[in-house]
Amino acid sequence: MITLKTPAQIAKMREAGRVVAAMLEACRAVARPGVTTAELDRVAAEVLRKAGATSSFLGYSVPPYPATICTSVNHEIVHGIPSPKRKLREGDIVGIDAGAIVDGWHADAAITLPIGRVSPEAERLLRITAEALRVGIARAQVGARIGDIGTAVEEFVRSQGFSVVQNYVGHGIGRAMHEDPQVPNYRPTRGQPNPPISEGLCIAIEPMVNIGGPETRTLADRWTVVTADQSLSAHFEHTLACTAGGPVVLTARGEGAAVAA
Repeated sequence: MITLKTPAQIAKMREAGRVVAAMLEACRAVARPGVTTAELDRVAAEVLRKAGATSSFLGYSVPPYPATICTSVNHEIVHGIPSPKRKLREGDIVGIDAGAIVDGWHADAAITLPIGRVSPEAERLLRITAEALRVGIARAQVGARIGDIGTAVEEFVRSQGFSVVQNYVGHGIGRAMHEDPQVPNYRPTRGQPNPPISEGLCIAIEPMVNIGGPETRTLADRWTVVTADQSLSAHFEHTLACTAGGPVVLTARGEGAAVAA
């Protein structure tokens, strides 16, 4: 069931979104060669603590997710578990996915960072994936359909010679981290749900883009998802509210919320 949010509820989600943005910026500030992914997790947890917020991820699902954020390195697509044994190295890329709860309302966002100097191919992957997110947000217009978002993302990514992960998708968000509707990053197929975008709909758009093929596999920890061909993958995400004036990004930095053009 899709639930539409009131302006007051969206304002609460914006409070959570500011915390998520602060978590990601704090991680960006310390992410460098030699830092462990567990250290990134501690930095994000401290931001939550100071804000009086809680993690959307810690304890989530079965088996319970064991950390505050997800840290996915190189060919890891999503849901990588922070570890004191995993040191970032020069040339790595690391996806950091964070979620926060404020007064029962969730926000969720992700960035992928270069560690030191990365290859031109990795640099281009990050740039294209970030742009794919912007392309998707721009299509989240009241009166359009959810499938318009994925169609635009997939067309753009494929035009750049990369592939879009199809086993994992974006989602509605609000009182729960994952709500209806699903928000795929690809064109809907016949018979697939393709609901209209209505005012008050809040969603998380999160393209996951691979240099190689779109196929995935899950590691023995039952969380970390990797590319089947071991190619590099990047992940960017924002939570946004669909309004009559256009999509409003709730996980943007700063005091206001960003309105996508």
